[in-house]
Amino acid sequence: MNAGIVNADIITGTDGVGRCWWAESGNHELRRYHDEEWGLAVHDDRLLFEHICLEGFQAGLSWSTVLNKRPAFRRHFHDFDIARVARLSVRDIERMMSDPGIIRNRAKIEAAIGNAAITHELVRLRPGALDDLLWSFAPQPRKRRLRARDDVPAITAEAEALSTELRKRGFRFVGPTTMYALMQSAGLVDDHLVGCHRATRAA
Repeated sequence: MNAGIVNADIITGTDGVGRCWWAESGNHELRRYHDEEWGLAVHDDRLLFEHICLEGFQAGLSWSTVLNKRPAFRRHFHDFDIARVARLSVRDIERMMSDPGIIRNRAKIEAAIGNAAITHELVRLRPGALDDLLWSFAPQPRKRRLRARDDVPAITAEAEALSTELRKRGFRFVGPTTMYALMQSAGLVDDHLVGCHRATRAA
Protein backbone atom coordinates (compact mmCIF):
# COMPACT_ATOMS: atom_id res chain seq x y z
CA MET A 1 0.00 0.00 0.00
CA ASN A 2 1.38 3.40 -0.92
CA ALA A 3 1.63 6.07 1.73
CA GLY A 4 -1.41 8.30 1.54
CA ILE A 5 -2.34 11.61 3.08
CA VAL A 6 -5.34 11.40 5.42
CA ASN A 7 -5.17 15.14 6.03
CA ALA A 8 -2.42 17.70 6.00
CA ASP A 9 -1.10 16.66 9.38
CA ILE A 10 -1.81 12.93 9.84
CA ILE A 11 -0.15 10.72 7.26
CA THR A 12 -0.87 7.04 6.77
CA GLY A 13 2.38 5.19 6.18
CA THR A 14 3.05 2.16 4.05
CA ASP A 15 2.15 0.05 7.10
CA GLY A 16 -1.35 1.52 7.18
CA VAL A 17 -0.75 3.41 10.43
CA GLY A 18 -1.61 7.10 10.85
CA ARG A 19 1.14 9.25 12.35
CA CYS A 20 1.95 12.89 13.04
CA TRP A 21 3.14 14.53 9.82
CA TRP A 22 6.79 14.85 10.86
CA ALA A 23 7.22 11.12 11.42
CA GLU A 24 6.50 10.15 7.80
CA SER A 25 9.42 11.71 5.98
CA GLY A 26 10.80 8.42 4.68
CA ASN A 27 13.27 8.17 7.57
CA HIS A 28 12.55 4.84 9.30
CA GLU A 29 14.51 5.83 12.40
CA LEU A 30 12.38 8.96 12.75
CA ARG A 31 9.23 6.86 12.42
CA ARG A 32 10.48 4.43 15.07
CA TYR A 33 11.34 7.33 17.36
CA HIS A 34 7.83 8.74 16.98
CA ASP A 35 6.24 5.37 17.69
CA GLU A 36 8.44 4.21 20.57
CA GLU A 37 9.94 7.25 22.29
CA TRP A 38 8.48 10.69 21.53
CA GLY A 39 5.98 11.78 24.15
CA LEU A 40 6.55 8.89 26.56
CA ALA A 41 7.09 10.07 30.14
CA VAL A 42 10.77 9.95 31.15
CA HIS A 43 11.66 10.05 34.85
CA ASP A 44 15.23 8.72 34.85
CA ASP A 45 17.90 11.36 35.59
CA ARG A 46 20.36 9.91 33.07
CA LEU A 47 17.79 9.75 30.29
CA LEU A 48 16.57 13.25 31.05
CA PHE A 49 20.14 14.50 30.92
CA GLU A 50 20.49 12.83 27.52
CA HIS A 51 17.36 14.66 26.37
CA ILE A 52 18.80 18.00 27.52
CA CYS A 53 22.04 17.34 25.66
CA LEU A 54 20.54 16.09 22.41
CA GLU A 55 17.89 18.81 22.26
CA GLY A 56 20.70 21.32 22.72
CA PHE A 57 22.68 19.78 19.88
CA GLN A 58 19.57 19.80 17.69
CA ALA A 59 19.13 23.58 17.89
CA GLY A 60 19.28 24.87 14.33
CA LEU A 61 19.29 21.38 12.80
CA SER A 62 16.75 18.69 11.98
CA TRP A 63 15.89 16.08 14.59
CA SER A 64 16.55 13.32 12.06
CA THR A 65 20.17 14.52 11.93
CA VAL A 66 20.45 14.12 15.70
CA LEU A 67 18.84 10.67 15.62
CA ASN A 68 21.24 9.50 12.92
CA LYS A 69 24.16 10.65 15.06
CA ARG A 70 22.78 9.50 18.42
CA PRO A 71 24.77 6.22 18.52
CA ALA A 72 28.02 8.17 18.13
CA PHE A 73 26.92 10.69 20.74
CA ARG A 74 26.18 7.87 23.16
CA ARG A 75 29.60 6.38 22.53
CA HIS A 76 31.49 9.63 23.11
CA PHE A 77 29.36 10.62 26.10
CA HIS A 78 29.53 7.19 27.76
CA ASP A 79 25.80 6.56 27.29
CA PHE A 80 25.24 9.94 28.97
CA ASP A 81 26.48 8.78 32.34
CA ILE A 82 26.30 12.11 34.14
CA ALA A 83 29.39 11.70 36.32
CA ARG A 84 31.53 10.47 33.42
CA VAL A 85 30.44 13.26 31.10
CA ALA A 86 31.29 15.81 33.80
CA ARG A 87 34.87 14.48 33.80
CA LEU A 88 35.47 14.67 30.04
CA SER A 89 38.72 16.43 29.19
CA VAL A 90 40.05 18.76 26.52
CA ARG A 91 41.52 15.69 24.83
CA ASP A 92 38.05 14.12 24.77
CA ILE A 93 36.65 17.28 23.22
CA GLU A 94 39.30 17.21 20.50
CA ARG A 95 38.50 13.57 19.83
CA MET A 96 34.84 14.47 19.36
CA MET A 97 35.70 17.40 17.13
CA SER A 98 37.48 15.02 14.77
CA ASP A 99 34.53 12.62 14.48
CA PRO A 100 32.03 13.42 11.69
CA GLY A 101 29.67 10.94 13.32
CA ILE A 102 28.52 13.64 15.76
CA ILE A 103 27.55 17.30 15.46
CA ARG A 104 30.95 18.95 15.75
CA ASN A 105 30.03 22.15 17.52
CA ARG A 106 32.62 22.94 20.17
CA ALA A 107 30.37 25.31 22.12
CA LYS A 108 27.63 22.68 22.34
CA ILE A 109 30.09 19.95 23.35
CA GLU A 110 31.55 22.15 26.07
CA ALA A 111 28.03 23.10 27.20
CA ALA A 112 27.07 19.42 27.50
CA ILE A 113 30.08 18.80 29.73
CA GLY A 114 29.34 21.87 31.83
CA ASN A 115 25.68 20.89 32.11
CA ALA A 116 26.80 17.45 33.27
CA ALA A 117 28.86 18.98 36.07
CA ILE A 118 25.85 21.00 37.25
CA THR A 119 23.56 17.99 36.98
CA HIS A 120 26.03 15.78 38.83
CA GLU A 121 26.02 18.15 41.80
CA LEU A 122 22.24 18.20 41.66
CA VAL A 123 21.74 14.42 41.70
CA ARG A 124 24.82 13.29 43.62
CA LEU A 125 23.20 13.65 47.03
CA ARG A 126 19.61 13.29 45.89
CA PRO A 127 18.97 10.91 43.00
CA GLY A 128 15.88 11.95 41.13
CA ALA A 129 16.55 15.65 41.65
CA LEU A 130 16.76 16.39 37.92
CA ASP A 131 13.51 14.52 37.37
CA ASP A 132 11.83 16.53 40.12
CA LEU A 133 13.19 19.80 38.76
CA LEU A 134 12.12 19.28 35.15
CA TRP A 135 8.71 17.82 35.94
CA SER A 136 7.91 20.65 38.34
CA PHE A 137 7.45 22.74 35.18
CA ALA A 138 5.13 20.28 33.43
CA PRO A 139 1.83 21.94 32.55
CA GLN A 140 -1.58 20.49 33.29
CA PRO A 141 -2.73 18.13 30.50
CA ARG A 142 -4.68 19.89 27.77
CA LYS A 143 -8.45 19.47 27.89
CA ARG A 144 -8.50 18.73 24.18
CA ARG A 145 -5.85 17.10 22.01
CA LEU A 146 -4.22 19.24 19.33
CA ARG A 147 -5.60 18.65 15.83
CA ALA A 148 -3.20 20.39 13.44
CA ARG A 149 0.49 21.18 13.20
CA ASP A 150 -0.34 24.89 13.38
CA ASP A 151 -1.83 24.24 16.83
CA VAL A 152 1.48 22.95 18.19
CA PRO A 153 3.30 25.74 20.04
CA ALA A 154 7.02 26.38 19.70
CA ILE A 155 7.25 28.01 23.14
CA THR A 156 5.00 28.02 26.19
CA ALA A 157 5.08 29.91 29.47
CA GLU A 158 6.18 26.72 31.22
CA ALA A 159 9.05 26.21 28.77
CA GLU A 160 10.16 29.81 29.28
CA ALA A 161 10.06 29.33 33.06
CA LEU A 162 12.05 26.09 32.84
CA SER A 163 14.61 27.75 30.57
CA THR A 164 14.98 30.64 33.01
CA GLU A 165 15.46 28.31 35.97
CA LEU A 166 18.07 26.17 34.22
CA ARG A 167 19.97 29.23 33.01
CA LYS A 168 20.02 30.59 36.57
CA ARG A 169 21.64 27.32 37.61
CA GLY A 170 24.30 27.71 34.91
CA PHE A 171 22.96 25.41 32.18
CA ARG A 172 23.67 26.39 28.58
CA PHE A 173 21.83 25.76 25.30
CA VAL A 174 18.55 25.49 27.19
CA GLY A 175 16.51 28.22 25.51
CA PRO A 176 12.71 28.14 25.72
CA THR A 177 12.23 26.60 22.26
CA THR A 178 14.74 23.87 23.12
CA MET A 179 13.03 23.28 26.45
CA TYR A 180 9.62 22.93 24.82
CA ALA A 181 11.11 20.35 22.46
CA LEU A 182 12.40 18.54 25.55
CA MET A 183 8.93 18.70 27.12
CA GLN A 184 7.52 17.07 23.99
CA SER A 185 10.15 14.37 23.69
CA ALA A 186 10.26 13.46 27.40
CA GLY A 187 6.50 13.38 27.84
CA LEU A 188 5.99 16.49 29.95
CA VAL A 189 3.44 17.38 27.28
CA ASP A 190 1.63 15.11 24.82
CA ASP A 191 1.57 16.68 21.37
CA HIS A 192 0.53 13.67 19.28
CA LEU A 193 -2.29 14.98 17.10
CA VAL A 194 -5.85 13.73 16.85
CA GLY A 195 -5.77 10.79 14.44
CA CYS A 196 -2.23 9.70 15.31
CA HIS A 197 -2.11 6.09 16.51
CA ARG A 198 -0.09 7.28 19.51
CA ALA A 199 -2.84 9.64 20.65
CA THR A 200 -3.93 8.27 24.02
CA ARG A 201 -6.70 10.66 25.02
CA ALA A 202 -10.03 11.34 23.42
CA ALA A 203 -10.19 14.44 21.25
